[in-house]
Amino acid sequence: MKHTLLITGAAGYVGTMLVQQFAQRGDVEKIIGIDKEPLPEIISGESKLVYIQSNLSDVGWEEQVVAYKPDIVIHSAWQIREMYGEKEKQWQWNVDGSDRVFDFCFEHSFVTRLVHFSTVASYGAEKTNSVDHRYKEEEGFRKSDYLYAEEKRIVEQHLEEKFEAAKERGRNIEVAIVRPAAITGPRGRYMRIRFGLQAALSGQLKQSFVHKLISLMVSFVPATHTWLRQFIHEDDVVRIVELLAFSPLKKQYDAFNICPPGDVVRAPDMAKAVGKKVIYVHPQLIRFVFFWMWHGTRGRVPTSKGGWKSYSYPIAVSGEKLTREYGFEYSAPSLDAFYYTNGKYENFVPAENRRHK
Repeated sequence: MKHTLLITGAAGYVGTMLVQQFAQRGDVEKIIGIDKEPLPEIISGESKLVYIQSNLSDVGWEEQVVAYKPDIVIHSAWQIREMYGEKEKQWQWNVDGSDRVFDFCFEHSFVTRLVHFSTVASYGAEKTNSVDHRYKEEEGFRKSDYLYAEEKRIVEQHLEEKFEAAKERGRNIEVAIVRPAAITGPRGRYMRIRFGLQAALSGQLKQSFVHKLISLMVSFVPATHTWLRQFIHEDDVVRIVELLAFSPLKKQYDAFNICPPGDVVRAPDMAKAVGKKVIYVHPQLIRFVFFWMWHGTRGRVPTSKGGWKSYSYPIAVSGEKLTREYGFEYSAPSLDAFYYTNGKYENFVPAENRRHK
């Protein structure tokens, strides 16, 4: 069977990888890529790609896509960084835009499968969390004052409601949800350097005075005693999406934490990886710094409301469900995924920066 894919967020970090690698499959006839950003150079030469520049919350993209009748839809589009003073616009882009994607899928019978990107952040970073607890899919999400996590929670709720309503109408469609830990890899660290934890601690923020200031401030690794991270390699993300998009599914509607098994990354691990020392600080200091950096830079430093909690309190998840039910084997544990440069995009890493285990 020949497939036609619709990939939202096709100009983004994950979206471009999905376009590139799925275009190599013999059973993929065409890929419809949609993004509010212009066509990026890295995928501009893909012969199977039809690119639509449009915001998903805008009217009109559906009419362009329907002509191609995609049978698989992968929804990876998202405005992750909170836009300063523009919460309503961001809600429109993320929540209303996602609703339009879901409605498109459930209204057209030629769509047989939807893969939706969610996040582990929606389990909620709270003071009561334990470094030893691993959240599983059935535990569900909690309300959050961190906009990214809250919007993702609401969108998953909308997806389930729309799926159940469509099912009652006799609509037959399969839905798989992926909830990734922090995605990393050579492409993420060297080809798409943006402000973020990995870039800041690795000393890769050199584009502006603000970024240089932040790099100076993190000449050590500031962390709370319960700080931790889990990382998943970008190649594993693509492999998982490929599995859930093209292989038979065991359930019509299912969600998966995607995160490698094994040890989490604690502050000393991170410090060693970036060649720095740890200085332990109180969560309220993190909160204070996040508040002033957010308002002082008018959002240029993405330390928005509630974000301090995810830097202060642990969220650790179990990704064993995907392995247990589908036999998926992760290529790298969390720290290896962050530290080493192995992967499909290693050729973009300068030779002097390459690290192999």
